[in-house]
Amino acid sequence: MNERRVRLGISPCPNDTFAFHGLLTGAVRPRGFEIALELHDIQALNDGFAAGRYDAAKVSFAAALAWGDTSVVLHAGSALGFGVGPLLLARRGAPALNVGSGDIRVLCPGEHTTAHLLYRLFHGDVGRVEHVVFSEILGTLERGEADYGVCIHEGRFTYASHGLTLVEDLGATWESRMHVPLPLGGIVAQKSLGGSVIVELEAAIRASLDLARAEPDAALATMRRHARELDEAVIRAHVDLYVNEWTRDLGPVGTNALRVLSHAAREAGFVARHLPELTVAGDGTP
Repeated sequence: MNERRVRLGISPCPNDTFAFHGLLTGAVRPRGFEIALELHDIQALNDGFAAGRYDAAKVSFAAALAWGDTSVVLHAGSALGFGVGPLLLARRGAPALNVGSGDIRVLCPGEHTTAHLLYRLFHGDVGRVEHVVFSEILGTLERGEADYGVCIHEGRFTYASHGLTLVEDLGATWESRMHVPLPLGGIVAQKSLGGSVIVELEAAIRASLDLARAEPDAALATMRRHARELDEAVIRAHVDLYVNEWTRDLGPVGTNALRVLSHAAREAGFVARHLPELTVAGDGTP
């Protein structure tokens, strides 16, 4: 009999390829099913999960808020914390970003990303927001083809080398206003997988993360195979920033941060108020 396959999508960013090192290399295998792993940009993962192409995927928490009736957040695999937020950057000579600046082009890494939600929360409809793949934002700003951009992932470590200016750390603004860590993204799973598969998937992710921590040089090789930025210092800094205690287990602090994000998104009209709350696996998981 063929073993069940679980379709899992993650991003090629170092924090994901570090945490999933064991699963990517086959050194960690879940019991009872095999994992078919795909790596895509975060907006592609958001779209793919929404379209049913994945049984589980790393997605923006802002996008996941719309799927509370059909999915749950796994305890393991999240990017959440303090000092991890997206950065609002400006090109050289960018005009002032204020009310009435409708012609100013602002780039975000996807309509349903947490980065876009934060921009909406703190800047409303200021500027003409356009969505592009996150890896294109720094280069587009450097060439002067856009005025502002919301930067995520490795770009926070390299934007100065592109001649760009930091306007605002959106994560720091979130922390000062909400007093909780910022939930960027996490692994969500279709409730239809069933509780036993979800529990085993969580265990496999934790084992994969533990293996990466035990053999950092091998994990670095895995990250290099997928990273857009190959500088070792940048890769390690990325992991140090985004992989933390909440990556292994969201716990009550992470769960509460999701509730705060959900409330903020509803108040801002980013998601409909009637949508059910997003739950963490074990809280109503079938």
